[in-house]
Order: sequence, then C-alpha cells, then structure tokens
Amino acid sequence: MLVEGIIIAYFVFIVGIGVYSAFKIKKPEDYYVAGKKAGLLPVSGSLLATILGGSAVLGTIELSQKTGWAALWFLFSAAIGLFTLVPISKYVKRYGNFTLPELLGTFYGKKAETIASLIIPMAWLGIVAAQIIAAAKILSGLNSIDYPQAAVISGIVFIVYTLLGGQMSILKTDTLQSVLILAGIIALLVFTLPAPESMQLEALTPSALFNESFDLLDLVILLLTYSVTFVVGPDIYSRVFCARNEKTAARSVLIVAFILIPVSFALTWLGIYSKGSGEAIVSFAQHLLPTWAYGLFLAALLSAVMSSADTTLLTSSIILSELITGNLNQKRSLLLTRILIVGLGIVSLLIAVFVTSIIQALLLALTFFSGAFVVPTLAGLLRLRVNKNNVILSMILGGVIALAGKIIFLSGYQLTGNIVIILSYLVNSILLFSRVRLKTSD
Repeated sequence: MLVEGIIIAYFVFIVGIGVYSAFKIKKPEDYYVAGKKAGLLPVSGSLLATILGGSAVLGTIELSQKTGWAALWFLFSAAIGLFTLVPISKYVKRYGNFTLPELLGTFYGKKAETIASLIIPMAWLGIVAAQIIAAAKILSGLNSIDYPQAAVISGIVFIVYTLLGGQMSILKTDTLQSVLILAGIIALLVFTLPAPESMQLEALTPSALFNESFDLLDLVILLLTYSVTFVVGPDIYSRVFCARNEKTAARSVLIVAFILIPVSFALTWLGIYSKGSGEAIVSFAQHLLPTWAYGLFLAALLSAVMSSADTTLLTSSIILSELITGNLNQKRSLLLTRILIVGLGIVSLLIAVFVTSIIQALLLALTFFSGAFVVPTLAGLLRLRVNKNNVILSMILGGVIALAGKIIFLSGYQLTGNIVIILSYLVNSILLFSRVRLKTSD
C-alpha cells in the first residue's frame, strides 16, 4: 500500500497545483505562455521534463537492452539538437508569440500557417495517446487496477490540471516532475553500482557506440528525424515563448542540453544492467529497490510521461484555437482552447484505451513533421532568402517523401527507406531555395 499511497499523493498534488494556478490566470497570455515572465528555473525544469517523457526514459532503457552502449546516441541526439537551438533560440523568442505555426505565418504567410496548424495537432495527438498508454502500463503493473481503468485515471489527471492552469500549472508541475525524474533515476542507479562481478556487462569503448544493430547511417537518420525536432519543435518552442527574455531562453536550453548527457549515460547503463538480470526495467526496479524507493521510481516514470502529455496537449489545443479564431488574444479563444483540451484529451484517452501500442504511428508522424517543417522554419529564423511561392509545396512534398521513406523502412527495406528520408530534406531545400516559381502562395 505504500507504493499506491505515493502515487495517489503525487496525483493529488499536481491536480492541486492546477487548481492553484487557475486563480493566477488574469489574461489569455497567462494561460498560453505563463505571461512570458518565466525565469530560468521553471523554463529549464519544464523543458527537461518535456524532453524526458516516457518515450525518452523508457525508450532509452529499452533501446540499450537491444543495442548496448549505442543507445547513448538517442539522448545525445536530443542534446545535439538543443546545442544547435541555443544560438537560434533568441530568434524564436524575438519573432514568435504563442505557436510554431504562427511563427511560420510570420515568415511565409497565412497559407503556410494554416497547413502547419492542421498537420501538427494530428501528429501530436498520437504522442499524447502514447503517453497515456505508458502511464496506464505503469499503473496497471501495480496489479491494483486493470489497464483500461489505469488509462482513464492517468488521462483524467493530466487533462484536469492542464485545463485548469494552462501553461502556469504546467511550468510548476514540470519543475516538480523534473526533480522526481532525476531522483528516480539516481535512486535506481545507486542500487546498481557497482555491478556484481558475476554479471558480464558490455564495456564502454569507442567501438561500442556502433554495432550491427546501430551503424553510422542509423545515426544520420536519428539526427534528421529526432535531433532536429529539438531545433524545430512546437513543444520545445512553447517553453522558449514562456521565458521572460532571450537570455533566459538561451540559458535554459543550454542547461538542459548539458543535463541530458549524464542522464543518457545513466539510462543506458540501467538498460544494460537490467538486460543482464533478464527482467524488464519496472519489475527489475521492484526487486532491486526498497518499497519507498520503488514508489519514488514509479512516480518518476509517471512524471516523465505526464510532463510530455500536458505540454503536447496544450500546444495542440492552442494551435487549433488560433487556426479557428485567428487571434489568441481574446477571451473566446481562451474558452475554445479549454474546450479543445478536453476534446483532444478525450480522443487521446480513447485511443489509449483501445490501442495499447502506437509506436510505429508515432515514428511515422514524427518523420513527416521533420521532413515538412525543419528546413522552412530554420530558413525563416535565420532570415535566409527563399522562394516564398514554393514554401507550401516544399513542406507538403518534404513531409510526404519523408513519410514514404519511413514506410519503406518499416516494410523491411531499411537502406532504401533511409535514403528516401534523406532525399526529403534535399527536395525540401531545392524547392525552398530555387528561383523557379512552381506554386503561388500568399
């Protein structure tokens, strides 16, 4: 009962933060970007929690069980993306207001903003559902409730505190969640170091960073489809928009980039160690940790999941609200955003109840997003000279070609699929920087 008590206390506390934050909302800007007054600690904490979602924590551990130390590249790629974002973040803060599509609209016109506003929420809906699935599997693993009940409980909790306090509650809960995530990882790490001599663990050497399961081309694709989402990502930019100034935004990104490096080593080590025990990480932790520490570890996993779900849900709702109303600085836009949070949250919850694994769908969505938006967004932020008449076509073709490459990859033709994904960036760039007018847009 101690473990269940810790989880219940955690849920009650974060909902309480949502209630508290609701009384702090005075205008739409407070709800969307926390009044653009957030300091270094809340922006850094929220950014770290958003990145260390369930897919990052559990994904790195599971990947290391399959590929060994090569799994370090997963969060290394995230850190590389953030290091790249540091000098660019000031432009994101300077030219942006609330959302990534709005930023694209500033650079390329209303049609580009509309296309992005339609595509991004659809892709991010699957990510929200994936986080609910992860939370439900963690809760159902306690054997106190079954999977559907766990999905409903976890879904309702994060929908409620996101609905109540918006970005203000998310910044507060994410900072707490970052502390829990790091504490949970450290707690488990302490009990695995040093490893018993009887366990034959893979040594960390330069050659161990690549193997038959992960080669140099896999790294290139990881950088193109995963790392770039930290340079150009609506959830990442939503943290930047909350910062009180450009310096705070840049420093927060830099701090989190450095933190991800030791976290990557810790998670990869845990995966390699747990593989040697022959157990999945949750059951491995249950047998290894004292009850109180196991409860902390589960709270940390739930924190990782919830911190990605809330940011993604709010971002998607804000984007759609802006698309429908045309102006977020209105009370009716705020009401519509809250309605969309409930609506999108329920849809994600239904997906999570009836679909227990949507990893491939997430990979498809993420690949499409990268192929479509990375090149145009960076070109706009850096004020590069582009052919604005071809922007819509470059985004659509770039996304479709990247998506086709991922489908080919998943069909078993991995080399061909990877080449097609790389080609999507080339096609996007050629269209964007070509002087030939292929399509008329605003």
